[in-house]
Amino acid sequence: MNDKNYDENAFKDITENPIILDFTDCNHYDKIHTILKDKFGLPDYYGRNWAALWDCLRYLFYDEGEIIVEIYGLNTLTEEYQNYCKIMLEVFEDVHENTPNVIFKVMS
Repeated sequence: MNDKNYDENAFKDITENPIILDFTDCNHYDKIHTILKDKFGLPDYYGRNWAALWDCLRYLFYDEGEIIVEIYGLNTLTEEYQNYCKIMLEVFEDVHENTPNVIFKVMS
């Protein structure tokens, strides 16, 4: 990117609260991680795996006010992707334990 103010290593601002994660009909692992990267404003170096998600999220909301994350569409995924996303939900649980001001809600 040619924008001199662009920093590929920087987190992007998150402007929505609640943060809406909609996985409705996701049909590829990369699409799931693209949604996570975009909605959480993760840097370009985000590794698109659950360890990288934990690394990025564990302090992202530290000392912030209450942050709500609503998760939609998990029940529309194939069994393969539902099983894959179980680890994501474990990451979210760990993030909540470390930063209780972040509340993850599975809506559908």
